[in-house]
Amino acid sequence: MSSSSRSSSRKPLLYAAGVAVAAITLGLVSWQATAPAEKRSAGSSAAAAPRTDPAAELRALARRESGDKLAVGRADAPVVLIEYSDFKCGYCGKFARDTEPELVKKYVEEGTLRIEWRNFTIFGADSEAAAKAAWAAGQQDRFTAFHAAAYADGSKEKGFAEARLLELAREAGVPDLERFKTDMAGEQAAAALRKDQEEGYRIGVTSTPSFLLGGKPIAGAQPLGTFTAAIAEAKAAAAKQ
Repeated sequence: MSSSSRSSSRKPLLYAAGVAVAAITLGLVSWQATAPAEKRSAGSSAAAAPRTDPAAELRALARRESGDKLAVGRADAPVVLIEYSDFKCGYCGKFARDTEPELVKKYVEEGTLRIEWRNFTIFGADSEAAAKAAWAAGQQDRFTAFHAAAYADGSKEKGFAEARLLELAREAGVPDLERFKTDMAGEQAAAALRKDQEEGYRIGVTSTPSFLLGGKPIAGAQPLGTFTAAIAEAKAAAAKQ
């Protein structure tokens, strides 16, 4: 993976939807862009082998913890969107600014959708520092505000050194900055980051942003219509279960 956000925005961002190859405990999701037709066909044949339902296994990744500080929406919402993102990723910022607020307004607020964030850092030390800072802000119930500040247009170009992270914490209204600094540097923040990264690697995430919506992968900062259609499909499927 290149250190430029170009790697996270390959077009078209396609993959063999619903196809997973058994790996570790869940399965390796095919998130690859523009795979040759013969490879996609071979992957589909492999997916036909008897095994547990990969979509169900991927849906089970939704934590649905009522106390999750890095989530918005009801824990029992019928549809869960899991987002694997990096604060240094330009296309993650585009999604955060252009698409996510619309999803919150239209689906989260009325109870259909829950969004769970996963820190999936791929752009080095600044990415990891920002991820830990976001987690620390979340411990004081300011994750959403920190997320918005860190993804504001032009924010990532300023970097995520400690002074900048403190500036973002102030902007997000984090009340106790000393606690914020302690939490950001602590083992719990590091452990939370490892947990999210290991989950992403386990299912084959290779670029950001990547999503699971109702157990199905969506790769990249797709248009709003891609998400609204997927939410409608996932809601209908949930109603049948």
